[in-house]
Amino acid sequence: MDGPLLRSLTPSVLGVLVRRGADFAAAEDAVQEALVEALRVWPADLPRDPRAWLVTVAWRRFLDAARADAARRRREERVEEEPAPGPASDVDDTLRLYFLCAHPSLTPSSAVALTLRAVGGLTTRQIARAYLVPEATMAQRISRAKRTVAGVRLDRPGDVATVLRVLYLVFNEGYSGDVDLAAEAIRLTRQLAAVVDHPEVAGLLALMLLHHARRDARTAPDGALVPLAEQDRGRWDTRAVAEGVAILRGALARDRLGEFQAQAAVAALHADAPTAEETDWVQIVEWYDELVRLTDSPVARLNRAVAVGEADGPHAGLAALARLDASLPRYTAVAAHLHERAGDRERAAVLYAEAAGKASDLAERHHLTRQAARLNTRLGR
Repeated sequence: MDGPLLRSLTPSVLGVLVRRGADFAAAEDAVQEALVEALRVWPADLPRDPRAWLVTVAWRRFLDAARADAARRRREERVEEEPAPGPASDVDDTLRLYFLCAHPSLTPSSAVALTLRAVGGLTTRQIARAYLVPEATMAQRISRAKRTVAGVRLDRPGDVATVLRVLYLVFNEGYSGDVDLAAEAIRLTRQLAAVVDHPEVAGLLALMLLHHARRDARTAPDGALVPLAEQDRGRWDTRAVAEGVAILRGALARDRLGEFQAQAAVAALHADAPTAEETDWVQIVEWYDELVRLTDSPVARLNRAVAVGEADGPHAGLAALARLDASLPRYTAVAAHLHERAGDRERAAVLYAEAAGKASDLAERHHLTRQAARLNTRLGR
C-alpha cells in the first residue's frame, strides 16, 4: 500500500467534497472512511485513477451520512446529485482548503492546527508536540476548529498571513525529518505565489528554497547533525539557491519588507558565502535588526545575539544574550557556543550538557552531548 500516495491525494479529495457543498467536518469524516476502504481494496486492485476513486467513494460516504442524519435533511436537499463515476477534475483544491482553515473566525493557532491535521497530513500527536501541549488538548482544539468552520463555503479567501504561517510550520515539520512535508510545502507555496501577488508570499518561497537547498548537508552519514559552519557547501543545491535568491530580489525590489523576506535575506547571505569564515555577519546583524523591528520576536533576538557574537566578538554576543529571557528554547546552547568562542571552555562544557538535557530533538541532543564531551576531553575530564 502506497501511504505517501494516499497522503498526497487526501487534501485534493477533501477539497473536492467541500467545493461540492459538504461541510468541513463531514467531508473529513467521509474522506477518512474512503482512505480506510482504499487500504482494504487497493493492495489487490489499484484503480487506474486513484484520486477519482477516492472522490467517488468519499462522496458516496458523505451522501450516506447526510441521508442518515435527520438534522441534515435541509442541507441534503441542496446537495448536488451524485456525479457519474469517472475522472475527477484536475483542479487542485488544496490551497482553497488552506484558506478555509485560515478562516477569520479561527484563532491563528487553531487555524494552523486544523490545517496541519486536515491538509498537511500530520497526526494530532505530531501537532501536539509542535505546540508543546498534551495530545488530548490538541484534539479538543482541532475538534472545536472543525465545528467552527462547519458549513462555511469557500466563497472568500482566509487570511494570507495565517496561510503563510501554516505553510512555514508544515515546511519546518517536514524539514525536521519526522514527517517529510517540506517538498509539499514548497509546492503549495509556489501555487500560492502564482495566485497571490504579495512580496511576503515570494519571501516565504525564497526562504523555503534557500533552507531546502542545504538539506542534504545537514546530517552526516550516521545521522548526526552537522552545524551550518561545518557543512560541506559542495552538497548544497545550487539551483535551489539561485532560484531562491532571484525570487527574493524580486520581492525586496517592491519595497514592502516583511518577516519572511528578512529571514530569507539572512539565508541568502549564508548561501552566498563560499566558506563559513567569509560569511557577511555585519549584514546579517542588520537584517536581524529589521526582523526584530518587524516582529519583536524573542527567537529573532536570540539569533541576533549569535550574529553579533560573530560580527563583533563573543563578548558582544554574550552581552546581547544577557538581555534575553534565559528560558527561551536554545538559549543555553547559544550561551555555550559564545562562552566557548570567548575561551571559557569549562563554562561552555557545563552549558552544552545542560542544553542537551533541554533539547527536544534527538539529533540536536546528541550533537550538544558530543560538544560537551569534546570540551571535557580537552579539559582532561
